Amino acid sequence: MSPILIVLLIVGYFAALIVIARITGRKNSNADFFLGGRKSPWYVVAFGMVGASLSGVTFISVPGWTGTSQFSYMQMVLGYLPGYLVVAFVLLPLYYRMQLTSIYTYLESRFGPRAIIWTDTLQTAFMLLAVGMSVYSISDSLGFSTAEMITAVKESEYSQIFFFGDANDPRFFFKQFFAGMFITITMTGLDQDMMQKNLSCRNLRDAQKNMVSFAVVLLFVNLVFLSLGALLYLFAEAEGIALPAKTDELYPMLATDGLLGAGVGTLFVLGLIAAAYSSADSALTSLTTSFSIDILGVDKRDPEYAKRTRMRVHIGMSLVLVAVIMLFKAINNDAVIDGIFKAAGYTYGPLLGLYAYGLFSKRKARDSWIPYIAVLSPVLSYGFVLAAPVLFGGYKVGYEVLMINGAFTYLGLVLAPSGKKGEGPMAVLQ
Repeated sequence: MSPILIVLLIVGYFAALIVIARITGRKNSNADFFLGGRKSPWYVVAFGMVGASLSGVTFISVPGWTGTSQFSYMQMVLGYLPGYLVVAFVLLPLYYRMQLTSIYTYLESRFGPRAIIWTDTLQTAFMLLAVGMSVYSISDSLGFSTAEMITAVKESEYSQIFFFGDANDPRFFFKQFFAGMFITITMTGLDQDMMQKNLSCRNLRDAQKNMVSFAVVLLFVNLVFLSLGALLYLFAEAEGIALPAKTDELYPMLATDGLLGAGVGTLFVLGLIAAAYSSADSALTSLTTSFSIDILGVDKRDPEYAKRTRMRVHIGMSLVLVAVIMLFKAINNDAVIDGIFKAAGYTYGPLLGLYAYGLFSKRKARDSWIPYIAVLSPVLSYGFVLAAPVLFGGYKVGYEVLMINGAFTYLGLVLAPSGKKGEGPMAVLQ
């Protein structure tokens, strides 16, 4: 695919986003930037969240991942469903009751101070259109009807979903199901990026409709991505195409080399831009919100000062995000999505422990101890991962390290000296 064409597609895409942002962002205040004025329709939020949740990682990495893990990722996706129910009916009522802009304000109130909607819709549409066109093109190239395509995927070596045989296998069902459940609670329910979209809904009921419908849609969307992966491998085998060294490179290679047609190549680039930017812009918004409100306290300052500060923070966070992406690219050699889930086990574990303790314990741990506990818990978790094969007869820890990390944080809070008495368990929901 011509580099000039790719650049033109990128420029055209961002021009469209700028137009949409100008139209929808006229006369916006800081509250509109952070929460869309709490006027966003729930169905628009739900559709936009699909793109933000899947991101460029899913778009590129999940189809290629089927070559080494089959459809086992669906076990995690099934675990997402109960996780989203916890978010919808436990965490969202808490956030709406407290009228939060940054969800981490809850941690400040419970422990102490240490502790885009419309562009997302366009981006989700482009990404899903690219995947749908790719599936159609491959099926057409292989001479499959819709029924034959489904049968070919189902009967292929890549389509096995459930793995119950070996507890040491990283694809073991209970490992992935419960990891998926808690990954959802932390990476959605305890993540400012995803919750900021939910908090932009008109009320709690709309936010819960958004979350439940989003969970169901996401189940089927992930199944489509995995099916695309199986079709990519079947196409490569049928055409005698050598597979790339990294599974993440299979879809880009077939799409941009013209093997699936010019239309698919164009939509692939647009879909990739949409998927990547969908995550990047929502991440920037959430980082800007959290830093501006939780660290700098701009919600308590003059509106003009708050606006200037928010814009500067946004630029600073953009630079930080670029640096983190470059670092991750340099150190990660696996499928990117696998690396992200591994990293999430260490980064989100302390949040899981903090929120669990805040919701279910009457006692308030001393605020000054919390940063040390949050740093020590991932270290202990990593030690547990190394020691588990020796202590438990060869058992290998997978994505469930997230739960172990959260448990270490919770235990640390239990053992820490007591601070002021906090609210009773779930009191804020009553």
